[in-house]
Amino acid sequence: MATKKQLDSLDLMVNVGPQHPATHGVFRMVLWIDGERIVDVEPHIGYLHRGSEKLCENEQYSQIITLFDRLDYVANFNNELVVCMAAEKLMGAEVPERAQYIRTILCELNRIASHMLFYGTFVLDAGAITPVLYAFRERERIQAIFEATSGARMMHNYFRIGGVKEDVPEDFAQRITTSLGPVKATIEEADRLVTFNEIFLARSRDVGTIDGKTAVALGLTGPNMRASGVDFDVRRALHAV
Repeated sequence: MATKKQLDSLDLMVNVGPQHPATHGVFRMVLWIDGERIVDVEPHIGYLHRGSEKLCENEQYSQIITLFDRLDYVANFNNELVVCMAAEKLMGAEVPERAQYIRTILCELNRIASHMLFYGTFVLDAGAITPVLYAFRERERIQAIFEATSGARMMHNYFRIGGVKEDVPEDFAQRITTSLGPVKATIEEADRLVTFNEIFLARSRDVGTIDGKTAVALGLTGPNMRASGVDFDVRRALHAV
């Protein structure tokens, strides 16, 4: 019969990354695991640092927009808008109404596309393959609109201080109308596939929870902030100001 000492386990140290298929982006973690349970983790960040802040110091505001495309490569338009709005506020510049509509539409489409990638890869990491195929299929519909508008599938460099680089294609509205129907249907289908899936819930519920105080201290926003029990939406708060 085995003694208690023989049955005792030791924590195993495992390196995850910086080049690892489990990470969507270059990131390294040193994990200490006890069987399937993570006992401790030591994150190592900075592998994606490109020195964008330093590059911005030596360029004009109008020249750095393309750098902001790369801050979040699945939400390019949203990041372009940030730097343009900051410069416009400093200058007291007023953006034409049509340009504002174009910006808003593209940013909202970009938000949907980035969320499709998030949910697809998140569920993929949890063990399901089908949802990510659906998510990328619909994301490509939106990316095609972006490419037709800006000339680039990603890294658009389309927004400008004071407006946009050029007008949208003549069939812009038709492209959006045609695409949104299938995208909406797929989102609803994904909801049915994933949201109440027992396996997905078992693997994600009560994992990595963050209390409200910690969320505020870390500067979290969006779904992470609200999931921590803090009723805050940065878009709503800015609109109120």
